[in-house]
Amino acid sequence: MNNIVFAIIVLALLGLAGGVILVLASKFMAVYEDPRIAQITDCLAGANCGGCGYAGCADYAKAIVESGAPINKCAPGGAKSTEAISAIMGAEAASGPALHAVVNCNGGNGNCGVRFDYHGIQTCAAAAAVAGGPTACSFGCLGYGDCTRACMFDAIHVVNGSAVVDREKCTGCSACMAVCPHHVISMKPMTKTPAVLCSNKEKGAAVNKACKAGCIGCGLCVKNCPSEAITLQNNLAVIDYAKCTGCGTCASKCPKKVIHWVDGAPAVVEEPQA
Repeated sequence: MNNIVFAIIVLALLGLAGGVILVLASKFMAVYEDPRIAQITDCLAGANCGGCGYAGCADYAKAIVESGAPINKCAPGGAKSTEAISAIMGAEAASGPALHAVVNCNGGNGNCGVRFDYHGIQTCAAAAAVAGGPTACSFGCLGYGDCTRACMFDAIHVVNGSAVVDREKCTGCSACMAVCPHHVISMKPMTKTPAVLCSNKEKGAAVNKACKAGCIGCGLCVKNCPSEAITLQNNLAVIDYAKCTGCGTCASKCPKKVIHWVDGAPAVVEEPQA
């Protein structure tokens, strides 16, 4: 037997042995993954937006299967994704209205004053780092569009100096909320209920000095709410949507017109008293 033939036989035997080892390793060292993880990943929107609180769609799917995470956290996928996941997991779909973003600030259209001229980097984060920003209200929207750049769905834009959410496009991913340095964006149910468009926590006199359309903490909304769904927290009206019935009394009683309807048509409400 010459050297060439011998070398070929040795290589063939080594290849065969290597193949056998790989087959055995794949069987004995395999890491099992529940097939439902891949099925649920396919049901999600695929945006990897992080709105569910996980690193991405695959990570969220794994958390549902292995840790029992809620199945209704995919805002871009909406009810369709929730129903599909429910069928895979054999679980009841979580009830409750979808949450979409709302900007809790009414300082646009010249309502909020200016403390100084800002000529730095045109981002909210940079402007906020300079004495809280140039706006007279240190709690309000700065209007430089960090939220618009963070939104993957073209659902928020700066209009007349303040961010405005297109609720039909909004998926509730909360990316805009995460980047706002003044935290004026919150998540609100997509129901016919009002929202407090102010984030100022100062007392009434200071609010009036900074903004024409800010909450002065007068408490009329609290006193007149038949459902006791509004409280004053740090001089600011806050709505508890678990209690709110959407009657609209708070919107009609607010002397500063800070409480607005942001979804659909309002219910019939009392006329504001003089």
